[in-house]
Amino acid sequence: MAEATVVAQPEKAKPARRPVTAWAVVVTIVAWLVPGGGHFLLKRWIRGGLLLLSVATMFVLGILMQGKVYSPNTGDILDMLGFVGDLGAGLFYIVTRMMDWGRGSINLATADYGTKYIVVAGLLNVIAAVDAYHIAIGEKP
Repeated sequence: MAEATVVAQPEKAKPARRPVTAWAVVVTIVAWLVPGGGHFLLKRWIRGGLLLLSVATMFVLGILMQGKVYSPNTGDILDMLGFVGDLGAGLFYIVTRMMDWGRGSINLATADYGTKYIVVAGLLNVIAAVDAYHIAIGEKP
């Protein structure tokens, strides 16, 4: 009967976790409030500009299509998820709520698309803020 030999695998070294710094927190908050703002603080001008242009264009197009901007605490789970998506747009969401835009009922086909544009703009901004955070702590070049 053949004996099975077990060869020990060398353990892979886990990368060291980088500490969260105050600078990384500031960059993340600014990146959430102003799309591309975190990248501007990190002197990533082109990436920041592209993010600002992308998020602003999607959000404004959504508003111009009479898309709905979700409000907090409506009780419906889909509305709450829409609110989280919209809130990701940072200052765009705050200004829109203050100006009372985005309250149209969705009777038009374009309004439904506009609502999706607004949510996607917010989610894209959240991804951009996470990207800025990773650059700020040095996990991403």
